[in-house]
Amino acid sequence: MGDDEHMWLTETFGLSVPVIGAPMANVSGGRLTAAISAAGGLGMLGAGSAVTADWIRTEGAIAAASGKPYGIGLMAWSVQERPEHLEAVLELKPALVSLSFGDYTPYVAPLQQAGIVVATQAGIVADAREAIDAGVDVIVARGAEAGGHGRNAVGSLPLLQAILELTDLPVLAGGGISGPRGLAAVMAAGAAGGWIGTAFLTCVEAQTKEPARQAIIAADETATVYGTVFDAASRAGWPDEFGGRALRNAYFDAWEGREQELKSDDDGHAEYVEGSKAADPARASIYAGEGVGALTGEPTAAEVLAGFASYRDYLRAALSDGSK
Repeated sequence: MGDDEHMWLTETFGLSVPVIGAPMANVSGGRLTAAISAAGGLGMLGAGSAVTADWIRTEGAIAAASGKPYGIGLMAWSVQERPEHLEAVLELKPALVSLSFGDYTPYVAPLQQAGIVVATQAGIVADAREAIDAGVDVIVARGAEAGGHGRNAVGSLPLLQAILELTDLPVLAGGGISGPRGLAAVMAAGAAGGWIGTAFLTCVEAQTKEPARQAIIAADETATVYGTVFDAASRAGWPDEFGGRALRNAYFDAWEGREQELKSDDDGHAEYVEGSKAADPARASIYAGEGVGALTGEPTAAEVLAGFASYRDYLRAALSDGSK
């Protein structure tokens, strides 16, 4: 695994920085997606289960307006219930589609036949084996440190190493990559690039609401928690197998360990819905990864990408130290 691996994103999508902006519902709309792509990475639209197919079309058009390749992220369990989401994506023909969390196998071939590169997120080695069998084009090694939904089973580095040993497919590394040092580390290990979410949460182009922005900026690296409390509260339909990493708050603490009860508690549901509408950090789910402590302000996506681009300096320094 040499420099050739590092060229995959450049050759496939023309990227100048090996960064994919992870698809984040309620954060990465068309504006953030376009901004990441325009700055040399590849932005991804986060199509949550609650959006309409028209939302995907509208935001996809905004994402495509930069003229650069972009991607869209879908949840397999949601597509099963909302096939019109997949139809909208096939109409838009983005360069990359990520399908994870549930049985995505029926959708791989139709997407590839439309000329779309297909990715899936793997949280354990068994997920990666299934992805290889399903014929995906690229695997995301999504470690437990990552924000948002996924598994909490294995950290990013052991998972990345295991999946790289397993396959010659390009592997992207996700979870805890908060800046250029982290990107240099995974690139040195043989990753094709970084799958970056948390670092873009407070970008000016993100859909993140103001109270959530302030909570994210104030949070340190110990501020996140993993669980299914917010999914039990939202009733969106997330499988219990995939919890989420978010900022710990009073609502989570009140319901942790009582998730089954919360699923049928109308008052608890109402409190969560109201908290979400108000973006109240004490009651809403603010998804973020363990890299959240690195966020100190509200940069542009281009500034974040420029920071990540300096990963090459850390790689060069490591190589020159090694030759002494």
